[in-house]
Amino acid sequence: MISLLKCQVETEVTFLDYITGGTQVNFTVAIDFTASNGAPQQPNSLHHIGHNRQNAYEQAILAVGQIVQDYDTDKLFPVLGFGAKIPPDGRVSHEFAVNFNEQNPFCAGIGGIMGAYKNSLSHIQLHGPTNFSPVINHVARFAEAYPDGSNYFILLIITDGVISDMDFTKSAIVNASSLPLSIIIIGVGPAEFDAMEVLDGDKQMLSYRGKSAERDIVQFVPLRDFVGGIGSSTNVMLSQARLAKEVLAEVPYQFLSWMKKHGIKPNPAPPPQQQPAQQGYPGQQPAQQGYPMDPGGSYPGQQSAPPYPSQGTQPTAPSAPPGY
Repeated sequence: MISLLKCQVETEVTFLDYITGGTQVNFTVAIDFTASNGAPQQPNSLHHIGHNRQNAYEQAILAVGQIVQDYDTDKLFPVLGFGAKIPPDGRVSHEFAVNFNEQNPFCAGIGGIMGAYKNSLSHIQLHGPTNFSPVINHVARFAEAYPDGSNYFILLIITDGVISDMDFTKSAIVNASSLPLSIIIIGVGPAEFDAMEVLDGDKQMLSYRGKSAERDIVQFVPLRDFVGGIGSSTNVMLSQARLAKEVLAEVPYQFLSWMKKHGIKPNPAPPPQQQPAQQGYPGQQPAQQGYPMDPGGSYPGQQSAPPYPSQGTQPTAPSAPPGY
């Protein structure tokens, strides 16, 4: 005989429950402008802008961005570059605004991202090395300010080569694993990406100097597994859909695991309200502008937000690699 002593029914919440309850998804793109991509003027360059075809970076931006943008209410996306010499003084930077406006690095929609990316190629000099940690830490600083679940951050890094600051990158990811942040890395070109698999904690949780990541926040995918080579006429839209499905497959789970770990439940969905007639799509709400906040104060046009809490002690990293 079986005696039932206690029965408890729990509602299984979903990613969309949080979105409809008001959680904001913030999407950032980071682009590799190192010299190993090849001179943009050359047709075989990964950064070559052709008239009749998309290059590898354009394919990756479109594949992921067209999906993620539907969950970002304002459709304003910061776009960062790394590994290039930038104007006006030709210094090497691993964390610069691709639109060259450091106070307002946001691009309007996927079209704005593509426009800023294409325009930047005529103003920078591809250089190196390939350092990931500055852009990871950049987004982590924003994520750290929102422990209440009101905002979640997705960083897309598109790169062609081996990471130069692997120890710094491991440290940055381990520290960021406690934050509302997911990192998608898409590898483009023919390089071997074995080291990238280490960052993707599917097989073994990433650790650095004895400190393990709290959760797996990285998804790595080589573009060549889903999209044909440069100039391929294979069904591009289908290939991009397969790529998007693969790279975004883990994000809802990562999102939910963070919310559950911190005991954050979705807010009730607001009741439908009658809106007065206005220009634009029916029911469209006024968009907020850009990221929730900037560590040095709000970007122009943004509402103020609480300052970052003090950062805790982080694992000691080795000396920075040359060019960092």
